[in-house]
Amino acid sequence: MKFTLNTGTPSQIETECLVVTVVDNAAESSNSSKAAKPRPQLLTEDKSVLRAAEELIASGEVTGKTLETVLLHKPPRLKAKRLLLIGGGKAKKFTSAELRKLAGAAVRSVKAKDLKSFAFVMPAGVDDAAKVFVEGALVGNFDADYYRADRTKQKIEKVIMVAPKGDQKKLEAQIEQGRIIGEAQNFTRDLVNEPGNRMTPTILAERAKKMCDEVGLQCEIYDGEKIREMKMGAFWSVAQGSDEDPRLIVMHYEPQEAPPKPVLGLVGKGITFDSGGISIKPGEGMEKMKYDMAGGAAMIGAMRAIAQLKPNLRVIGIVCASENMPSGKAQKPGDVQIAMSGKSIEVINTDAEGRLVLADGLHYAQQLGATHLIDAATLTGACVVALGMVNAGVFDNNDDFYNRFNNVLAKSGEKMWRLPAGDDYRDLIKSDIADIRNTGAGRWAGATTAAMFLKEFVGETPWIHLDIAGVAWMEEGKPWIAKGPSGVAVRSIVEFAQDFAKSSGDSAARS
Repeated sequence: MKFTLNTGTPSQIETECLVVTVVDNAAESSNSSKAAKPRPQLLTEDKSVLRAAEELIASGEVTGKTLETVLLHKPPRLKAKRLLLIGGGKAKKFTSAELRKLAGAAVRSVKAKDLKSFAFVMPAGVDDAAKVFVEGALVGNFDADYYRADRTKQKIEKVIMVAPKGDQKKLEAQIEQGRIIGEAQNFTRDLVNEPGNRMTPTILAERAKKMCDEVGLQCEIYDGEKIREMKMGAFWSVAQGSDEDPRLIVMHYEPQEAPPKPVLGLVGKGITFDSGGISIKPGEGMEKMKYDMAGGAAMIGAMRAIAQLKPNLRVIGIVCASENMPSGKAQKPGDVQIAMSGKSIEVINTDAEGRLVLADGLHYAQQLGATHLIDAATLTGACVVALGMVNAGVFDNNDDFYNRFNNVLAKSGEKMWRLPAGDDYRDLIKSDIADIRNTGAGRWAGATTAAMFLKEFVGETPWIHLDIAGVAWMEEGKPWIAKGPSGVAVRSIVEFAQDFAKSSGDSAARS
């Protein structure tokens, strides 16, 4: 998709479709039982566009309701063949997060009309408007129906961004940033979307290595023999039941001018198919377990964007890639495994495998010099029960580190909710035979007990754990995004890396 800037008058732009945002500018009603009558307002000052929409506004067909779309053919006084009005919701609540979704919705709406291009009138007063618009448009242009014989090849090829005259270089820089992040999110979605027979640990490693070569990252790939040699007993215990060899993917971003510390470690769960192992899952829905490597894919996508955006910060990306399969070689409930750290683990349930591979990944990241850690994983159904398919769960061991991460969520637009991981929960993972067990003692606080398990392997290193089980896969399509993989966590991690580099650089300068 190609993005071009145009500072001309919207009504004079020749395009297949001109898209304009409509917000509801109605004042909040003091009577809670009676909603205020909508006052739709087009976010443009072009009088010709306003006049073209007058009849639609007067009819009440256009209200400004979030993601409402109304299409007008052959709009009078406009050079555009069509005028698409798309709702942005309440005017006072229209932010960059709404614009990002609106961009995706515009792409998907126009694409459904078999058009290949459109022009979008950029609204004023939105932070980083050009950047978030490009991110949202790219996400909206992705569809997951790879292997359908009747799959449409229709894509939006060109978008004209109609913006008022201003700092051209700043806008172009925002567009480039949005392109990098949006493409990284789609790259992640592409990895997650592939079925297990076409995305084995070996193939995932090959895709990661190819990406690293393209963007200038260092990359090492280790096979099962090396994993055993490195005494990654927790990781290997998951892999041992499969005929597919596991892969440890290690990516390095090391800008020459970056200080030796801090070093951000990104660790992802890369289970390319999860049957549950001996503790096998129910058959219903198991086909979706190809997405169990979404956390690892997010780290690969984030490293791709980081390499292109070039923050002045050292970053290590680690993905522990494996299948979790039942066989005569598979680990059994009751087995005891020794992690890379030397900690012994009683395996209560072989379907609690993600925390096992992450345990060794987190420890190894610290061995490589990581001073701060973020992991991402489709880890627990319990997190989905707690937060539904709206928020990812966030766990941490350091208030300052969490606050830094939380501050970037407004930029990324991704919804995440902090859950507890205090020491009061540690008793739930005590084992009678080993140092810890891999599931909680009972059904309660399942997402937290998984986080407590991971916490055992990070020590005092500032750490954030993202449980993305409920949000890594869209169970149904939304106006701004297709059904299928979401690419969640990529934007937040990339925004955090840039912010962390800046804040760390500022602190170093002050000292």
